[in-house]
Amino acid sequence: MPHSPEEKKRAITRLRRIRGQADALERSIAEGSECGPVLQQLAAMRGAVNGLMADVLEGHLRESFGHADCEVASLNDPTHAHVHETIDEVASLVRSYLR
Repeated sequence: MPHSPEEKKRAITRLRRIRGQADALERSIAEGSECGPVLQQLAAMRGAVNGLMADVLEGHLRESFGHADCEVASLNDPTHAHVHETIDEVASLVRSYLR
């Protein structure tokens, strides 16, 4: 769940874009559009939803395991650095699967 104002704003912007894509898809289907363009719209929506899901998941990982509120002194701790590197790797892996 996005918690910071910036994350919420970014998520809401993405949701509004997805809503616009869904509305356009509904109009295309109602108008009897060809399958090719409809499939393109569906793929674009799927990509947008997957991107949003990846962002929310990454935020969740960072919030749950990244200790975002940790003290500055702990930033030099090798364990702390390893946790953040692992989160980066997992987020990258998830994004690659959602493409």
